[in-house]
Amino acid sequence: MTVLPRTAARTDRQRMTRAAWLIGLGIVLLILPRLIYPVLALDILAWGLFAVAFDLLFGFSGLLSFGHAAFWGTSAYVTAFLLGHGQSVPVAMLGGTGSALLIALPIGFLSVRSIGIYFSMITLAFAQMLSFVALQWTDVTGGENGLQGLARPGFLGLDFSDATTRYYFCLVLFALGFYVAYRTVRSPFGQALQAVRDNEQRAQSIGYNPQRFKFTAFLISATLAGLAGSMFTFGHGVVSLDVLNWRTSGEVVMMTLLGGTTTLFGPVIGAGLVLLLRDVLTTANLPVGIVTGLVFVLVVLFFRRGVVGTLQHWLRRR
Repeated sequence: MTVLPRTAARTDRQRMTRAAWLIGLGIVLLILPRLIYPVLALDILAWGLFAVAFDLLFGFSGLLSFGHAAFWGTSAYVTAFLLGHGQSVPVAMLGGTGSALLIALPIGFLSVRSIGIYFSMITLAFAQMLSFVALQWTDVTGGENGLQGLARPGFLGLDFSDATTRYYFCLVLFALGFYVAYRTVRSPFGQALQAVRDNEQRAQSIGYNPQRFKFTAFLISATLAGLAGSMFTFGHGVVSLDVLNWRTSGEVVMMTLLGGTTTLFGPVIGAGLVLLLRDVLTTANLPVGIVTGLVFVLVVLFFRRGVVGTLQHWLRRR
């Protein structure tokens, strides 16, 4: 007779915890450009959404992609190309996001048929192919020079020459992307997706199609990564080959693990910590790679669930 009340109380506590994280994250993001310079704040938004997109695929689907930069970078280049040809900011960003979805269709169709390290290697191979195309297709991508000096015309009276205005415009897009990811994992589809992740054979035996679920999650993740890539280009006004580099895929993996997988909040925190640490180390003229790698190793050793995941686990035990 006491099981149901205890279960209901536990569910209420979980809802209150999620609400507290949402409110806290929202407050921090609203005041963030007052705490640090707006360009860095916008980078945190873009990389945070990128990490959320990766967490949707890795944390909730169990698929480790080493080539997620393909969608981030493709969207960044398409957004830059459209801006350079006189398109408005919303049209350019929509085009960039749509291009990430289009390129994800063949990549996802081929890669989700593999499992484990084979899936990871296929996604990495596709990302490297796109990086080679961007390097060679100089008429469109600018090659090694990239695309620079992109115009960002105003929209609905907004002056995008102001960095703070660009930040709050992207904050709206970030909130939209985060909401899509949140509703996806909390929906019946998200619950079925986690069942496929935990035991694919058992999920298939009760009527689920694992490949269909993984392919759908792959497309949603790629689209959100594309939106993040368009935000990054919009914020900086330039794009280079780095957006398609394999290191970009590695950085988003590190951010997600640092913050905590299967939390959605964790990847945003992880992205913020990595970018802030990098900014401090660059200013202090310290070796960024060595210090960042050391921090990552310490987190993996002592905070197996990531920063947010470990904190949530501690609160549940309390």
